[in-house]
Amino acid sequence: MSKPMTKTQLVAAVADAMGGDKKTASAALDAIADVVAKEVASGGAVTLPGLGKVACRARPERQVRNPATGETMMKAADKQVKFTIAKSLKDSVNG
Repeated sequence: MSKPMTKTQLVAAVADAMGGDKKTASAALDAIADVVAKEVASGGAVTLPGLGKVACRARPERQVRNPATGETMMKAADKQVKFTIAKSLKDSVNG
C-alpha cells in the first residue's frame, strides 16, 4: 500500500488540475476545510459531491471497559464525526 498524499502534494495536484498557482489552491483547500469544520461542529452535515457526506452524530452515555484493569465505567455522552462514502467513489474504486 502506498503512503497517503500529503497536504503539499494535494495542493500541487489541485493547482495543476485548476491550472492555477499553489497559493490559490492552498487557500481554497483551507477554506473548504474551515467551512466543513464549522458546519459539522454546529451539528450540521456537508455533502462533498463525488466524495461523500461529513456529519456529526451524538452518542449517548454508555458503559465501557478498561482493557488494562477490566473495570467497567460509564462514559459521558459525546459527539462523533462520521464520513459516509459516496456511491460513485465506491464504484470507481471497486470497478
